[in-house]
Amino acid sequence: MTKRVAVIGAGPSGLAQLRAFQSAAQKGAEIPEIVCFEKQSNWGGLWNYTWRTGVDENGEPVHGSMYRYLWSNGPKEGLEFADYSFEEHFGKQIASYPPRAVLFDYIEGRVLKANVRDWIRFSTVVRWVEYDADKGDFEVTVHDMKSDTVTRERFDNVIVASGHFSSPNVPEYPGFDRFNGRIVHAHDFRDAREFEGKDVLLMGSSYSAEDIGSQCWKYGANSITTCYRSAPMGFDWPDNWEEKGGFERVEGKTAYFKDGTTKDIDAIILCTGYRHYFPFLPDDLRLKTANRLATADLYKGVAYVHNPKLFYLGMQDQWFTFNMFDAQAWWVRDAIMGRIEIPADKQVLMADVAEREAREEASDDTKYAIKYQADYIKELVAETDYPSFNVDGACEAFFEWKKHKSENIMGFRNNSYTSVITGTEAPVHHTPWKDALDDSLEVYLQN
Repeated sequence: MTKRVAVIGAGPSGLAQLRAFQSAAQKGAEIPEIVCFEKQSNWGGLWNYTWRTGVDENGEPVHGSMYRYLWSNGPKEGLEFADYSFEEHFGKQIASYPPRAVLFDYIEGRVLKANVRDWIRFSTVVRWVEYDADKGDFEVTVHDMKSDTVTRERFDNVIVASGHFSSPNVPEYPGFDRFNGRIVHAHDFRDAREFEGKDVLLMGSSYSAEDIGSQCWKYGANSITTCYRSAPMGFDWPDNWEEKGGFERVEGKTAYFKDGTTKDIDAIILCTGYRHYFPFLPDDLRLKTANRLATADLYKGVAYVHNPKLFYLGMQDQWFTFNMFDAQAWWVRDAIMGRIEIPADKQVLMADVAEREAREEASDDTKYAIKYQADYIKELVAETDYPSFNVDGACEAFFEWKKHKSENIMGFRNNSYTSVITGTEAPVHHTPWKDALDDSLEVYLQN
């Protein structure tokens, strides 16, 4: 009897999994029946932009945290698919920091070529997953929003690829309930033009605050203030951007900080992170982990130690993205197809997790973290037939990226790097990032 495999989510991780199985079938292997459930009406996950916030067209919580004018905040040379280069897709090499529309087109190009769209049931929400120990399989309850029907199906394996950047962590501070302005979490931020001429406060000191603040600056905010709990980002910001110590409260439109200073503001954007959130899973199947490189309870970073028939993709904090998802997807495919044996001894699985956690915690240096994740990718790739690529070269692109950011936080996207897949250097984009106000695919690809 043919195995059945459920994939939850058709974002970059889920699509990597579909491509992994299609690759095996392309080489003549007999693969399981694959059913991918996607709550949105199209694939792409977070890269599938929607103007909606709150709830979607079906009344479901909006999954996406994507906003207009987003550009890659890391070089594309660190995330390129080993089996599908940017040059293959676009017919030429493109600049190193593409905007969202360009990256979406690239992601979509590979799965269109693989012809896996028929494996996906769109506008279908997974409501519940239950493991039946007697039968040794899973019962998955899904809600087809188009037909408004709820059905149950059985699967031998379940792969959770729903991501962990969709359920916002929202803090509460004194005065929020009486603030005379707009408060929005990064999850619901959609258009920097909304804040043109405004004095904007961003809470947080990580990538969301850095990038959303940069977007607001680029599109005409009057001033940007970012506040941190532990340490400032420390870049050489523009004249109308300042960093403050911990936020205490807001009164009317005045923000108060722990260093004793104040700032009058029009809007607060909460760049306060996300939670790993799986409302469709019971406690015995639900991953509970912090956003870290070595996720809790995942053997090889993917197989759930408490039930190795259940897998999670892309749950790590990420330096690498698309190519790491590929490495994971190929490994999961081979585990499901019996090409890789997962140890039966749970203690062996737990020891693997503990070793990864200890190795991550050995240093908090950025270069160490990038190399740590690079070694993880190499490990998985070595155990499958995923095309080998120069992972160390991708690390070098990340190192250069960090250097360029420290030199010019508002101009780092104007730099170019060399593809580790094709060996060709990216051209300099025709318009400096700060002046490129139209980020459409058509305008970006102009010579």
